[in-house]
Amino acid sequence: MSDSSVTPTEILARVADDIASLPADQWNLCAGPANPFVSHAFLSAMEESNSVGPGTGWKSLPIVIEDEGGNIAACLPSYLKSHSQGEYTFDQQWAHAFESAGGQYYPKIQVASPFSPVPGPRLLMRDESFAIPLLRAAEQLAENNGISSVHATFIKEDQLEYFRQAGWLIRTDSQFHWRNDDYENFDGFLSALSSRKRKAIRRERAKAVEQVDIIHLSGDEIQPHHWDYFWEFYQDTGLRKWGQPYLTQSAFDLLNQKMADKLLLIFAMQEGVPVAGALNVIGSETLYGRYWGCTRNIPFLHFEVCYYQAIDAAIARGLKTVEAGAQGSHKLARGYQPVPTWSAHYIVDPGFRSAIADYLERERQAISADIEFLADMGPFKKSNST
Repeated sequence: MSDSSVTPTEILARVADDIASLPADQWNLCAGPANPFVSHAFLSAMEESNSVGPGTGWKSLPIVIEDEGGNIAACLPSYLKSHSQGEYTFDQQWAHAFESAGGQYYPKIQVASPFSPVPGPRLLMRDESFAIPLLRAAEQLAENNGISSVHATFIKEDQLEYFRQAGWLIRTDSQFHWRNDDYENFDGFLSALSSRKRKAIRRERAKAVEQVDIIHLSGDEIQPHHWDYFWEFYQDTGLRKWGQPYLTQSAFDLLNQKMADKLLLIFAMQEGVPVAGALNVIGSETLYGRYWGCTRNIPFLHFEVCYYQAIDAAIARGLKTVEAGAQGSHKLARGYQPVPTWSAHYIVDPGFRSAIADYLERERQAISADIEFLADMGPFKKSNST
């Protein structure tokens, strides 16, 4: 069956046991090379490390469409969820409302990269003709099994239209991203800021590195003992922010085995010992800041290691953007600008769907106004400033 002859009535989808058991080359052909968080390496590492699986509330539920030769032509990185943790798109109020009305919100189906508030493709496919069939397969899976809803989070903008065509509800949120306007170096970036903001960032950077040295490690430079230090940092941050870290220690070992060339560890060193660190993931156009932690409280070190060093690394690699994760209005003063993010939601119950649609319309207006306000408050030069 050629791509040109494909129609929804001819396509059959199946649910695989997990992503790790699927052929990596076929999965990656659908996912593309740009976004590491939908790669077979990343997603299978989540499963094999037991970060996803029994006891976590994340059960792998990948939906797969195969061609006549049995090769993967399209797939969804989807999960059966028994809670709403590790998603960074908050729907707990929806769950409470539905259950207060006598419904059962969980389990639900989540189309996502686990624990990763990273915009990217959610419909992984060799040809766009598979987009609607993938969504219809997810809808049918929910309806046939009494599942309340399907949620696709952090969708890349160029895939939104598929979800709209399928009739899913679109939700808007925001993050802070840094954009590389062909800067030659960090000073080039600073030249785009107002004088007051330039001076503030220079003071922060100088203060942050008074007591430490900064190193960057990637690929073969990252050794097992580096992960031991980083695991300590990650646990400290996870316990304070989430109550329990999402990833197991073996997840970092597996990521290093499977995709070390896509990882960048930035460490702050004192007397040769790491005292703080940030893990970044390198995409084809974007540097993704993911986890941070420290064992010593040093003023401004968080900003230096997570934000300024990430900008340095992106400029050096010719990357277009730095995405520094979810939330955090403090990023605005450091040159990270507010941008919209999107999710899409299929709600089975028509009454509940109508209520959610009304809520999302009002929420979109508020988010849009917030982005406009924050953008105007940014550190970049205005037409009448220096």
